[in-house]
Amino acid sequence: MRRWDNGVRTALLLGLMAGLVLAAGALVGGRTGLLVALVVALGVNGWAWYRSDRLALRAMRAFPVTETQAPGLYAVVRELATQARQPMPRLYVSPTDQPNAFATGRTPRRAALCCTQGILELLDRRQLRAVLAHELSHVHNRDVLLGSVAGALAAVVTYLAHLATFSALLGGRSDERDGDGLLGALLLVLLGPMAAGMVRMAVSRGREYEADADGARLCGDPQALADALRRIAAEAAARPLPPERQLVAQSHLMIAPPCRRGGLAALFATHPPMGERIARLEQMAREGR
Repeated sequence: MRRWDNGVRTALLLGLMAGLVLAAGALVGGRTGLLVALVVALGVNGWAWYRSDRLALRAMRAFPVTETQAPGLYAVVRELATQARQPMPRLYVSPTDQPNAFATGRTPRRAALCCTQGILELLDRRQLRAVLAHELSHVHNRDVLLGSVAGALAAVVTYLAHLATFSALLGGRSDERDGDGLLGALLLVLLGPMAAGMVRMAVSRGREYEADADGARLCGDPQALADALRRIAAEAAARPLPPERQLVAQSHLMIAPPCRRGGLAALFATHPPMGERIARLEQMAREGR
């Protein structure tokens, strides 16, 4: 029931984002402005989704590992993939000291799973197994696709906000007989990208909670995932990665935020508070779910 509720909530949020796009397009340029923005944003985000695995792996400087090089890692992932009745993903390791992990790929058959050297050294086998189950759940739930759709819609709103800025500078649309059109354009410029960012954040956070729950059920050990997240959070905070543009763009895939974010940027974080995630998992462990 909870998984169904999360799916409905995600659909409603994406519908809200789509409604915001339609409203923004009507304010800026009617059908023509909306169509141009939609084509550009979907094209850019479609390309990003198609190459999502390469972009994320390149951002973390990851390299592929064979079963001979990482027999323990292969054994755990193969066991989980078999249990979930899903294809075995490609495995990568990032030579990064910060403990982190992520999964990416357009479909389960094209999935790639990456662990940093830091997480392989930090966690014991039980905790690492729980983390890998979390990441495989992202792949099985098609979260890369959902994130791409949310990103495309958010990009449309941002693009329309830029169009509204130019429209206001050039005097607005010819059919504006009062200040309502200009006021609407200004509100779009100021609030549109913020609203789109908040909806995208809500979608991403909802999928993160669901991956925690599904991963805990897959590995059968919610407490192990809670313990892993607690250790990862402490070490990741002590070893933040540099906020490089390419890395920040892929940070939503990580199990923990790789870069330190504060101030206003924290309001649009794609990850829910780690304390809340841990509390939910520990409740699952107490309830024996």
